[in-house]
Amino acid sequence: MPIARAAKRAVVRLGAVTLAGALLAACGGSSDDSSSDSAGGKVTITVDLFGSFGYKEAGLYAEYEKLHPGVTIKQTDTEDEADYWKSLQTRLAGGAGLADVQGIEVGRIASVTQQQADRFEDLKKYGADSLKDQFAPAKWAAATGKGGEVLGLGTDVGPEAMCYRTDLFQQAGLPTDREELAKKWSTWDGYLDLGKQYKAKAPAKSAWLDSVGSLYSIMIGQEKERYYDASGKLIWEQNPALRSAWDHAVQAADAGLSAKLDQWSPQWNQAFSAGSFATIPCPAWMLGYIKGQAGEAGKGKWDVAKLPGGAGNWGGSYLAVPKAAKHKKEAYELIKWLTAPEQQTKLFQKQGNFPSATGAIEKVADAKDPFFSDAPIGKIFGDAAKEAPVQVLGVHDQNIAQQITNALSEVERKGTAPEKAWSNAKKGVENTIG
Repeated sequence: MPIARAAKRAVVRLGAVTLAGALLAACGGSSDDSSSDSAGGKVTITVDLFGSFGYKEAGLYAEYEKLHPGVTIKQTDTEDEADYWKSLQTRLAGGAGLADVQGIEVGRIASVTQQQADRFEDLKKYGADSLKDQFAPAKWAAATGKGGEVLGLGTDVGPEAMCYRTDLFQQAGLPTDREELAKKWSTWDGYLDLGKQYKAKAPAKSAWLDSVGSLYSIMIGQEKERYYDASGKLIWEQNPALRSAWDHAVQAADAGLSAKLDQWSPQWNQAFSAGSFATIPCPAWMLGYIKGQAGEAGKGKWDVAKLPGGAGNWGGSYLAVPKAAKHKKEAYELIKWLTAPEQQTKLFQKQGNFPSATGAIEKVADAKDPFFSDAPIGKIFGDAAKEAPVQVLGVHDQNIAQQITNALSEVERKGTAPEKAWSNAKKGVENTIG
């Protein structure tokens, strides 16, 4: 889910549950490893996530409970990952109110491994070492602590593509064939040019894309180094690739190509079915989100094409077990099962979350999605996953990204001058990370 994951991770995020609910469901802070909540060996495993990782929707919790009589899984969600992370930091500091399983967005995993390893279980004590070859090397390495601790198991990754509304394209006189579009928008300049053509003949109240923040996020996901270099040095201000992503987002705002929607807002959610935008930068996890928001009426109206500018990754997540969890061993067994190739395969087939388990990647290569006009999503996202750069992850990646997208929102919605907004982003980063 994992940013997205995230940015907003944005990770795929369906149906928010309040933070208060999350705290109540995950009460405690006890280090008790007892395996039962009551007599009879029954155990309730609490899972706290941001948005929706798709486990409940794909029926995986129900399947696990059937395979493990006496186990009940209770999940809580916070739709906005930034709110989720802030609350998690408060609970980790106090050692209370934590669930047995906590989701970690990929943009936060460096913070866990470099600064908070003492607050999460080293999963090696439960045998996680044996799972190393199950995951893509980069996915596994990112959750490994300085001392070799295994601090989380990988869920999905976020290979990128472009999702678009074929019906809206037709109304604006644009081609709808995914291969033809991939050629026309092989570059980001080509994508913006096509957007200007769309705007000239677009249906009423329909923009080219949802927000310039999503354009920035997808473009920066194509880069190996974004906010930090490989040595751990902050480089975001001087990074030409980041500035290019910023400049293209500003161009989209200036050209009036955006629907000016805050991602993850109620208005944004409604826009998927209302036709308020024709394209949306689309990491694999976004497929399940679009299905959930557009509903059955959207089936066949959407399609997926190769991303402009080359392959990239936006988002992805991990499942971790806090030291203050009540049921550590049971939590590990659950996340081991959820992240296994078999379950990652099912999750992709039902929700679109692209697997990080190597065995699952092979199994989904030929997958097509009828909701998205039978798009060959296995090949599109599989090729992107193979070609995407292994990204350098820094401690404050997500915080910096949030400040930049906030600044772009100022340009988009308030008409703030780009250089003023950039200065505001710089100040925001300084205030956030010191």
